[in-house]
Amino acid sequence: MRKGKLRLRVCGKIILIAILLNFLTMFPVFAEPVTEPLQNSTEGLMRYYSEMELTLLIEEIREAAHEVIEQAAGEAARAAMLSMLEREAAALREAARWRVEAQNNLLGMQAAKNTGRKNAFIGTVIGIFGGLVLGISGTLIIGGR
Repeated sequence: MRKGKLRLRVCGKIILIAILLNFLTMFPVFAEPVTEPLQNSTEGLMRYYSEMELTLLIEEIREAAHEVIEQAAGEAARAAMLSMLEREAAALREAARWRVEAQNNLLGMQAAKNTGRKNAFIGTVIGIFGGLVLGISGTLIIGGR
């Protein structure tokens, strides 16, 4: 606690010295000179354009604007085409994924069907064999001579 108070006092003294030096020493201050507007060299020499020159200027501006509009339209069409192609590619990838999944399901169903047939055959064989065994053993036990 005491160290903190000592540090605060030292810091306060340094700040006080810096403020006093700021007021006591006069350093030259350089400011930006006031700017005045430049005189237009053609102010008195106003040029008048003929109607034909104005029409040509307007026509050139119109042609330039049409070119810029065509370029912008082309870029917009190109961007739309790219986004459409990206969507179509994503749809094709999704369709391919579903096709592979359907093939896997079909193979699984065929394997299950084959396994079911095999199990049915084994069950039938066991049933017939078991019936024969029970029938023969019953006949031998009950009425066998």
